[in-house]
Amino acid sequence: MKSTFVHLTLAALLSIGSFGLTVSAQADQLQDIKKAGVLRAAVFDSNPPFGQVDEKSHDIVGYDIDFAKAIADKLGVKLELVPTNPANRIPLLQSGKADLIVADITITPERAKVVDFSTPYFVTGQQFLVPSDASDKLDSYASARIGAVKGTTGEQALKTRFPQARVLSYDDVPLALAALRNGNVQAITQDAEILAGLLAGAPDKGKYKIPAELLSREEIGVGVKKDEKTLLDEVNKTLVGLEANGEAAKIFERWFGKDSKAPENRNFKITAAP
Repeated sequence: MKSTFVHLTLAALLSIGSFGLTVSAQADQLQDIKKAGVLRAAVFDSNPPFGQVDEKSHDIVGYDIDFAKAIADKLGVKLELVPTNPANRIPLLQSGKADLIVADITITPERAKVVDFSTPYFVTGQQFLVPSDASDKLDSYASARIGAVKGTTGEQALKTRFPQARVLSYDDVPLALAALRNGNVQAITQDAEILAGLLAGAPDKGKYKIPAELLSREEIGVGVKKDEKTLLDEVNKTLVGLEANGEAAKIFERWFGKDSKAPENRNFKITAAP
């Protein structure tokens, strides 16, 4: 009887110990990043001004990149950029090939089931890019062919608002623009700032316009692997700190200020997550 009790007690202790190691391993990504000395951030390399390849330096630069650098600096580690497209952002995070998503990813209830999000560090809205002689009213495109980037909320919003439209999906926004140019689609949709940056850099920009009406209003956050609370807390502290010390506003001014290719008004502030 005594021997059985001892064996049960040892088994229980081993079980508890094993459970503790499992929880520790699952919730220790911040420690792993600091130990490795590298933060791997999934970012865009063809969605200006959030992420793009600089023509002179050939480095990836942009609004998202500046925030990724700030987070890496706060953690005291080097930054490794992992180029991605919208459809691959979450798979890269879930597979462990990236530690964070800092790639203009909109916070949605569906995505929040598989990814934890930081407090928003950008607020935007979906708009259309259409030929300059086309209608400014979005309802005019209810049964049109409309291009969207695969895996984005814009693609989902189109299908919800315009179920009669034919939504054609592309890997990135330059490919969607090419489809608009050759007449495969009658409009394309993406975040307002991305469309403004795209149009500003287009040699034929006079042929197109961005109607003022919004398809949706969206909040952009940093994506963190599920249940990595210590890492998420550190990201949130960094973002709120950048707002408090004025650096967040400077980053916005750099990419969306009056001297940028896609001027926008900053109508939001980064606040602590509720």
